[in-house]
Amino acid sequence: MIDEATFRNESDRALETLKQSLISAEDDNGTFEFEDNNGVMNIIFGDGSSKFVITPNTPIRQVWISAQATSFKLDWSEADKAFTLAKTGEDLKTLTQRLLREHLNDPTISLP
Repeated sequence: MIDEATFRNESDRALETLKQSLISAEDDNGTFEFEDNNGVMNIIFGDGSSKFVITPNTPIRQVWISAQATSFKLDWSEADKAFTLAKTGEDLKTLTQRLLREHLNDPTISLP
């Protein structure tokens, strides 16, 4: 497990990168919006179907995504220098992009 200071630095960096990608990917037709509330990131869907919540969990050094009635818990991978989902190897941005595509049934969604 990485130390708390390293976790905070790396999670802040990863979440800021994801935030910028989500802001870039927000569309004008209202399929989803992005909000950042004191470190808790929300992706809110225009159809009112649900929302995704992305948050760092400092005590256990993970980044959590609550989406599609599932909690995805990403651990720091020193080899990849990224928070990754052990089950699939996806990093934070790749996993978020896949979840958006699946939820909105839109394979063209891209997080730059």
